Amino acid sequence: MLNNLSAPIEQGYTRCYVAIGSNLADPVAQAHEAILALETLTLSRLVSISSLYASKPMGPQEQPDYINAVACIDTRLAPIALLDALQHIENEQGRVRKEHWGARTLDLDILLYGNDIMSTPRLTVPHYGMKEREFVLYPLAEIAPQLQLPCGQALSVLLEDCPRNGLAIYQNIE
Repeated sequence: MLNNLSAPIEQGYTRCYVAIGSNLADPVAQAHEAILALETLTLSRLVSISSLYASKPMGPQEQPDYINAVACIDTRLAPIALLDALQHIENEQGRVRKEHWGARTLDLDILLYGNDIMSTPRLTVPHYGMKEREFVLYPLAEIAPQLQLPCGQALSVLLEDCPRNGLAIYQNIE
């Protein structure tokens, strides 16, 4: 697991957490490709990446299981510019938006953007569903166990009320 969280955040950068999910077109390969793309993201640097986790689908159950991870990046991109960059990566990897919570080649969601709290038509930060999703909270806790959300809530407290629902480490990232 790449882990540089002890490195201080450079001035002008914002620490962000991004969820990675895939359940189509070789999800493990999709996750690895997304990680490589995050490593080359403009005005950004990849700080840490969790293991890959296997999870059951949240939406319609007649779809393949998911591979999930969480990445920590430091970026100089503004929130919407980061969202645009992440959606570009999704599109490059064949993402087609057909069905809410449906199967997908790649899903990249901004979970946290520093300590910002925002809600726009395109972006809500902290991510609106992160507090209930085991496939987000457990990988996030792997790379940032002491994390405090912008509302002051500790990640460790959220984990106490979040069952694993069969979530398991699929592969450690080296």
